[in-house]
Amino acid sequence: MRWNELDEEACSLARTMSVIGDRWTLLILRECFLRVRRFDDFQARLGISRGILAERLKKLTDSSILTKVAYQQDPPRHEYRLTPKGLDLYPILMSLVHWGDEHLSDEAGRPLVHVHALCGSECDPVLACSECGEPLDPRQVRVYPGPGAPRPHNIPFIAASVSAPPEGTRKRA
Repeated sequence: MRWNELDEEACSLARTMSVIGDRWTLLILRECFLRVRRFDDFQARLGISRGILAERLKKLTDSSILTKVAYQQDPPRHEYRLTPKGLDLYPILMSLVHWGDEHLSDEAGRPLVHVHALCGSECDPVLACSECGEPLDPRQVRVYPGPGAPRPHNIPFIAASVSAPPEGTRKRA
């Protein structure tokens, strides 16, 4: 598997990594979720070179994760806003933040606290089953080949000898 060919893999994680899988892109997305929108603000906050920033923003707009919106005409100036596709990355970034809070924070504690505006409480991301609502534990999840898994090397070893989920499981549309 070559890094520049990840988008061609029959693996959702590999395809996702082909779009957001470098440190600058993840940090740009962090800034987007912190409501940073303008090129100069990204550059100042991240200390990133203009060329790398322009390249990553172009990739994110080409992938429809960000949209470029004019906010000034003379001279032309644009800002970058998350699209619905981009907003769908929020749980991923929050999970990474939570892991860092749990495993990499020092004695001072978390660098940022997230507060749910609807209830006013500090919150952590929770990954739950979409069907029953129970928290997901990787030891309680089984993986089976789906309709988009044409190559056997992408089938996890725990289900490699099984061609379909067990009888009685619900299929998603």
